Amino acid sequence: MRWHGQTLEQTDAAALPGLEALGALVRSVRTPAFQGMTFHEVRAKSALNHVPRGSAMPFDWTVNPYRGCTHACAYCFARNTHTYLDLDAGQDFDQQIIVKTNVGDVLRRELAKPTWAREPVALGTNTDPYQRAEGRYALMPGIIAALTDSGTPFSILTKGTLLRRDLPMLTDAAASVPVSIAMSIAVFDDALQQSLEPGTPTSAARLATVRAAADAGFRVTVFLMPILPHLTDSTRAVDDALARIRAAGAARVVFGALHLRPGAKEWFWDWLSRTRPELVPLYRGLYPGASAYAPDGYRKELVARVRPLLRRHRLTGGAEEDVESRPPRPGPVRTTGRAKVGAGAGEARLF
Repeated sequence: MRWHGQTLEQTDAAALPGLEALGALVRSVRTPAFQGMTFHEVRAKSALNHVPRGSAMPFDWTVNPYRGCTHACAYCFARNTHTYLDLDAGQDFDQQIIVKTNVGDVLRRELAKPTWAREPVALGTNTDPYQRAEGRYALMPGIIAALTDSGTPFSILTKGTLLRRDLPMLTDAAASVPVSIAMSIAVFDDALQQSLEPGTPTSAARLATVRAAADAGFRVTVFLMPILPHLTDSTRAVDDALARIRAAGAARVVFGALHLRPGAKEWFWDWLSRTRPELVPLYRGLYPGASAYAPDGYRKELVARVRPLLRRHRLTGGAEEDVESRPPRPGPVRTTGRAKVGAGAGEARLF
């Protein structure tokens, strides 16, 4: 099927197992523009997700318009969430994408409830809201409008250059509510990036998006994560990455070593065995058994090497485990023509 002419009037009786948990499956769509992929359009019953109590995450609420991700990053920590739908964490995560077509309307209703306290909402913490399918479905404008109209602060973390489409809307939103933008760029070697993250834009395209957001007045954070042992962790590679990030206009960097959680770990081992088999023994030593994290010694050594480089390139931020490296709370940056005046003269509420 092609995108053109697809409507939501017909209910597809051939729902995949587990999809009924998301609400009504409306239609499953395939298109030549996304070879091998299927998009399952659903009517979501809820949009806001509450982060479990005790989580280390520095936010309490998230919105995920998609489940599964066409970026197809071999290391993606969210892969295991697809198993809750009776889909696998490998190819199904990359190719069976759940699309919550009514997410903007549902979110608006939830934010209008008297009990909503306008707590910050994070986007892009599970799967990417600006993955390629967003170019067709355009769910983010409705989400941004709902959050802005309700007076709710929000943050966006993405690898997608489609963010640039919404920069005018985000700039307007930031005049009313705190808005934080972060770009994830893990790999600056083009060949490695295309092998490891085959569905993502190039690092150059993402850096251009950082520049566009910075020029629009945002104090952009770049997540230099994951740093992969023996692949992207050399001092030379990190120094080059930080130089390019700084040149793109970013103000802040969060970095951290590779995590290999269940679902992601098996898929990453498969990728490593096919592409860099000589590294398999080293990785088995760093991530033995069910361990998801690199050893403390490796992470401490990485922090000791990267922190001086951050200072050299005049970038704030730090290691992901540091309190100061968490997504920034609202704070003013430079003024643009459409921004409202904040607490101090000439300060705009762009975050």
